[in-house]
Amino acid sequence: MIFGIIVAGGVGSRMGADMPKQFLNLAGRPIIMHTLETFLECAGLEQIYMGVHPEWMTYMEELIIQYVKEEDRLRVHLVPGGKERNDTIMNVIDQIEKAYGTEETHYIITQDGVRPFVTKELVEEHIHAVVRYDAVDTAIPAVDTIIVSEDGNFIKDIPERKYLYQSQTPQSFRMDLLKKLYLELEPEEKGILTDACKICTVRKVPVYIVAGDAANMKITTASDYQIAEIIAKNRR
Repeated sequence: MIFGIIVAGGVGSRMGADMPKQFLNLAGRPIIMHTLETFLECAGLEQIYMGVHPEWMTYMEELIIQYVKEEDRLRVHLVPGGKERNDTIMNVIDQIEKAYGTEETHYIITQDGVRPFVTKELVEEHIHAVVRYDAVDTAIPAVDTIIVSEDGNFIKDIPERKYLYQSQTPQSFRMDLLKKLYLELEPEEKGILTDACKICTVRKVPVYIVAGDAANMKITTASDYQIAEIIAKNRR
C-alpha cells in the first residue's frame, strides 16, 4: 500500500505567531489544508496520515471537519507528533503497522505541512518513483553560490554550484527500509539528521532525485508567509 504522511508537528517558533504556522490563514484556508487537499486529490495515496503536535490534535480534528468532505475524512488519520521531524515520521509508521501490518510492502510519501504549493503531479511522480527506487527526494538546482563556514565568520570553502541542489519535499521511502535504517543509527548519527533522506545517506543507501519546483516553498519565516500570500492570491 502507499500512504501519504503530512508532517505538521512543529510549533512555528521562528514565525513569531500565536499558533503553529501550519494553521495560519492562507488565501481563505489554513496553510495545512492546502497541503492536505492536494494529497486528497491523489487517488494513489490509499490513506493519509498527519503527524500533529499533541497540543493541537483537537484543533486539527476541527479543521478536518470544517474543510474536508465527509467521504474524504475516512482517508485521513491523525497521529501525535514527536520531538523531531523523524520522530513524527516514526510515530506514523508505528500507527500504519498497527493498522495494516508488516506482511506486505508499504511505501510512504512524506510532505512538509507548510509546503502548501506542492502539486498533484509531483506527488504522483513520487508514487511511481518510490516503487522503483525505494528512496526518493525532491530537489531543485541551487541558484545562489553556497559557502561553507565552520565558525560563521570566515569562509572555509565554496563548492561548485553545478553539484549543489536544494532539497524539498515530498520525500518518499519503502517504509520498512526507512524504519530499519533509522533504528540502526547510533545516537550521534541521529543527532546530525536534517531530514528523512539523511537517514539513507548516512547508511550509504542511494536516494533518487525527482525534479522539484521553486514554487514548492516551505513557509518558515514571516517573510516566507508574505511571499506565500502573494503566490496563493495569484493562483486563486
